[in-house]
Amino acid sequence: MLKPQRPANEAQRLDVLRRARILDSPPDEGFDDLIAIAAAICQVPYALVSLVDEERQWFVARFGIELEQTTRDDSFCAHSLLYPDRMMVVPDARQDPRFHDNPFVTGEPRIRFYAGAPLLAPDGMPLGSFCVMDREVRTLTDEQSRALEALSRQASRLIELRRVSVELQHHLRERDWYEEQLLQSHLALERENASLVQMSRTDPLTGLPNRRAFAEEIEAVAAAGVPYAVAICDIDRFKLINDSYGHAEGDQVLCAVADALRGRHAARGRVARVGGEEFVVLFPGMSREQALVECETLRHAIEQLPIRHRVTMSVGVAEGATGESIKSVFARADDALYAAKHGGRNRVEAG
Repeated sequence: MLKPQRPANEAQRLDVLRRARILDSPPDEGFDDLIAIAAAICQVPYALVSLVDEERQWFVARFGIELEQTTRDDSFCAHSLLYPDRMMVVPDARQDPRFHDNPFVTGEPRIRFYAGAPLLAPDGMPLGSFCVMDREVRTLTDEQSRALEALSRQASRLIELRRVSVELQHHLRERDWYEEQLLQSHLALERENASLVQMSRTDPLTGLPNRRAFAEEIEAVAAAGVPYAVAICDIDRFKLINDSYGHAEGDQVLCAVADALRGRHAARGRVARVGGEEFVVLFPGMSREQALVECETLRHAIEQLPIRHRVTMSVGVAEGATGESIKSVFARADDALYAAKHGGRNRVEAG
């Protein structure tokens, strides 16, 4: 037996074969149909679509043969690579020095006749063979030869379509991946922007809305024509806490007051920190009298805070009159706060 020689362009051929991305792929009905037609037209028991890689021949499709692959040295199709421009025909393998002692000739399936048309890549590079075989010595008619060559061309086109399809799917997956990355980046940017917006509207110490956010809120309420009242709340003698115990202790007091205001008023109004120890509360839909009752509850809650230092709060309340500017309402609330401070602190006054 003569081992098949390697084509001079073997490295390039193998590269083209690997890029076809068909080796070891699942069965394909398209190839199965072609070899069934070939076996019927040529009236043979065996037909194969065989690809030859570095050390083996692998069967894309097989008819009448159980093997999925063989070694390259035992392959008839490996010899056909040397003749990519024509069909290789072996009428009687026992009389051919290349195959007379081939194990598939001397043993099962006892091949005598072989005819293989080349499977070619679009650039003409041979990938393998579309072949038919018989246990009997014989040859093909001209009509059968032409049919086998035509079926081989169709199989070559299927291989190329398979390559294009796999590459297209790969590119689509890559595109999906890039689109997903772009989407995630976009969402991350939106989250970052939202975070920045939130930071620009939030007091970093207490987590309450800041002056800017409160101004937007009260402007929206006033623009909607909703009645409202405003309270300005100021921690009494807060500077003394900072001076006596340090700013860290003062920060703890601010956070405790913020939590109390937020926890007791979250469902009925809006709370913000607008200065060092100054907070404001918006009471949408409330009159001055209703807001005064609410503020007395808040003042009492601050006085009862379970913290290291006793803390009290003075409050000034004003109701927004029809057509009155927000600035004017705040000025009256501030005057009321001033009165509360000068009236003894820890009290609520209306302006």
